[in-house]
Amino acid sequence: MLFFRKNLEIPAAKDALPGRAKAIPTAERHFVLKTPIKGPYPAGFEQAIFGLGCFWGAERKFWELPGVHTTAAGYAAGHTPNATYEEVCSGRTGHNEVVLVVYDPAKISFEQLLKAFWESHDPTQGMRQGNDIGTQYRSGIYVSDPAQRAAALASKAGYEKALQAKSYGAVTTEILDAPEFYFAEEYHQQYLAKNPYGYCGLGGTGVACQIGTGVSASAH
Repeated sequence: MLFFRKNLEIPAAKDALPGRAKAIPTAERHFVLKTPIKGPYPAGFEQAIFGLGCFWGAERKFWELPGVHTTAAGYAAGHTPNATYEEVCSGRTGHNEVVLVVYDPAKISFEQLLKAFWESHDPTQGMRQGNDIGTQYRSGIYVSDPAQRAAALASKAGYEKALQAKSYGAVTTEILDAPEFYFAEEYHQQYLAKNPYGYCGLGGTGVACQIGTGVSASAH
């Protein structure tokens, strides 16, 4: 992605780029799962939004999970409506690179998605993930209801204990009510399926997340 240094603080709304009223064009169907990216989604399916570094690698982590109906790369938790990738990378929109996950709760739980989230990146790095530096690479969980918020907070507390036992620092993951999700440009969707040797800067800590396994994270 982009490796130059930039301001590592999220801009205030008054300082953010203005954006535009019209949505950025994106893909219609998932390149791997062949499902509609923008819906309509089947009745009873649920949505989750995660930020864990570059969304190319992050999206692949979720579309590979059984029970996931579709995924999409996008931008969220900033100020600029319908921002472009270049605008997000400027650090002047406040957005995070995120993944929308639409899933069947009868086949995969939100807790299982959280486990994949925590184990797929290092949530202690603040405004970066590995060599990817900038506010758009921050760790985040964007929840759609009180049950998701409770599960996210519990998993954060448990995983932080597991990380600290392995000498990692504090978890910097933001947990916020789900903001508006803006679909990224078509070429970003399922990027690593279209470009199997494409860049992926994502790497986990190697510390297991025990959520949903019946084992306390503090036991490790």
